[in-house]
Amino acid sequence: MSGSLILSIVTFIYGLAGFLYICGWIFRKQIFGKIATWTALLGLIGNTAGILMRWVESYQLGIGHAPFSNLYESLVFFAWVMVLIYLIIERKIENRIIGAFTTPIACLVMAYASLKPGITSVIQPLIPALKSNWLIAHVITCFIGYAAFALAFGVSAMYLMKKGRDEEPIMWVEIVKPLTLFVFAMLFSRVLFVHDWLLAVMVGILICLVFFGIVFLARHLPAESKAILMDRFPAPRVLDELGYQLILLGFLFLSVGIITGAVWANSAWGRYWGWDPKETWSLITWFVYATLLHARLMRGWQGKRIAFLSMIGFASVMFTYFGVNLLPGLHSYGSF
Repeated sequence: MSGSLILSIVTFIYGLAGFLYICGWIFRKQIFGKIATWTALLGLIGNTAGILMRWVESYQLGIGHAPFSNLYESLVFFAWVMVLIYLIIERKIENRIIGAFTTPIACLVMAYASLKPGITSVIQPLIPALKSNWLIAHVITCFIGYAAFALAFGVSAMYLMKKGRDEEPIMWVEIVKPLTLFVFAMLFSRVLFVHDWLLAVMVGILICLVFFGIVFLARHLPAESKAILMDRFPAPRVLDELGYQLILLGFLFLSVGIITGAVWANSAWGRYWGWDPKETWSLITWFVYATLLHARLMRGWQGKRIAFLSMIGFASVMFTYFGVNLLPGLHSYGSF
């Protein structure tokens, strides 16, 4: 059994874990949550085994290198870090509902890696620029940061579901929200699914309509039904603090990732910074989260403002990861 086959199986295990977490949330049965935790742990073990097997297989092919060299391997590692951090959080706060908003992301990441045409799981030799120990340091630190931001995104969504509508509307948020959703829905449709900009615009509009339709229906649920769904969420204060801690963790590792990337670039190309699209968007993402932390620490922002900034930040992370493949550059994994 190859590492790629194990990782394909892990995709379904993460999907099952997400399904069980959602069942535990909706049906309010602890048995679903307990089984979901063990399922997610089984998926994490399988994910670990798949990564290690690909590492060993690369040496058996005579091209030995760490399994972080292409889009497929980076997605696999992204999912692994995300589930690992989530399981640590679950044990820390003793609440499994967060799994309903995080493990499905890991499943989607693995599914995209396995099913997207053009993403190959074949182990390939490294190009000369990638033959550096800085590769491992750079990729690991960046993806710990990305995973922390992904989890903060899920926690922010939970906060907005539980508390967002009870807070006073914020004018800039209400204006920026639909525009931001459409722009990123269009961009990600173009990057991930379709190869035509007109079709991407249509898909973006459809995603916005579906999203706001779901929001409309959720707002008109009977108060009793809302209470049943939300009463098992952690307290808003806990979600707000957890989101902040995850963003702080992600910001720290993203900063280290940018620094190690600069050192690596200097050893590979003789310069620390070249304004490559990936480098530029990494810096933009860093500034988005730096702004969020500044607003939190110096201006006292909490709650809804921070939750929306967290979601905008994660959209920037995803464009840094996927969107730059639309642009020519040293970091592009391929044309989309």
